[in-house]
Amino acid sequence: MQDLSSEARRLLVAFDLHEAGVAMMRQKLRRLNPTLDAAAVEVLVQAWLRERPGARDGDGAGVAASWPRSAT
Repeated sequence: MQDLSSEARRLLVAFDLHEAGVAMMRQKLRRLNPTLDAAAVEVLVQAWLRERPGARDGDGAGVAASWPRSAT
């Protein structure tokens, strides 16, 4: 990672954080539902990714806006 730009490094860190967050939610779902098999847990993980608070609006705080915004 040494030869990457700082922007590229930040993006890779963001990807790693996303993967860590999904792994933590997967573990939480396994703890809450110990009788489910791996496939059923994965269904719950995928549903969480689609429907968690903010997911439909891009996870941003505030009011959803169109993109790209006009520079006025």
